[in-house]
Amino acid sequence: MTGYFRQEIEAMAGYVPGEQSAVAEIIKLNTNESPYPASPRVAEAVRYVLERRPGLERYPNAMAEPFREKAAEVLGVPSDWILAGNGSDDILTIVTRAMVGRGELLRLPYPSYILYKTLAEIQGAKSEEIRFQSDWSLDDDFCKPRDDLRLVFLPNPNSPSGTMVPRERILQLARQLPCPLLVDEAYADFAETNCLDLVARCDKIMVSRTLSKSYALAGLRFGFIVAQPHMIEQLAKVKDSYNCDSLSIAAATAAIGDHQWLAENRAKILATRGRLIEEMRGMGFSVPDSQANFAWCMHADRPLKPLFEELRRRNILVRYMDYPLWGDGLRISVGTDEQIDECLDQLRGLL
Repeated sequence: MTGYFRQEIEAMAGYVPGEQSAVAEIIKLNTNESPYPASPRVAEAVRYVLERRPGLERYPNAMAEPFREKAAEVLGVPSDWILAGNGSDDILTIVTRAMVGRGELLRLPYPSYILYKTLAEIQGAKSEEIRFQSDWSLDDDFCKPRDDLRLVFLPNPNSPSGTMVPRERILQLARQLPCPLLVDEAYADFAETNCLDLVARCDKIMVSRTLSKSYALAGLRFGFIVAQPHMIEQLAKVKDSYNCDSLSIAAATAAIGDHQWLAENRAKILATRGRLIEEMRGMGFSVPDSQANFAWCMHADRPLKPLFEELRRRNILVRYMDYPLWGDGLRISVGTDEQIDECLDQLRGLL
């Protein structure tokens, strides 16, 4: 098969998603999914699409207009500032395809979401990693101009750390950059603040969101981006013709409109997150304050990969991540109280 594919594709390793297990008894704390089911309105919306006529025999709305209208109402932005995608990874792909060409440069912080580098590799583009400082801040190297720099990704809250770069610092960085800055807010609903209003203050700032985490729709795949309309107009040229199906549009529209469900779900996860961090610190782990639905747990005296492997043997999945020249850690998603209790009990026994 050698020679059938572009050199960039044959050379790249490809992105490896977190492990998905078919074992019903497993405690799954490795991919930052919601431990709670989605709003009941989601099932009602899906059922309506399945029963209406015409139904799935027709193509969906190409721009996901029902979702754009509801999201505009919820977020307080015009609907033409929103573009929907098949998960926020689809949005990241659209933006990269639209802005970064072969041999050009995409910049990202390190350590962060490893998919960003993969998207650059697919384009035949270069990527540049700018290290976070020890306190998870970014220095001015992150906004240093380069002639070939076309796009900058910044996850905020960051993964794996759950930390945030302050809003005013992001605005400062964007104004100094020679290219657009995409703020990846996959976990923003668990944070104390977000950058949504910065889009209106600087047209180089774009904000992406997902419904996989806070809205418990990881299995459905729906995300979106908020940007000024002249940016959305260009990005829409790159998306697949019908990149969101009728079921996902209906489900996402119902989910984002259920404010009470989101508030209740968020409160439960934040309460459990606080207890998880406190307990892990009590066991000797170094854990930064998290603004996401997970905790990044490092340990100066214990090797972590054996802990990860032993937890897996005991049907508890967490994410072991090792970043060269930075260090390794266990990223533990916030589960139900019962799931976190079991994970903590097992860790205490192993330590």
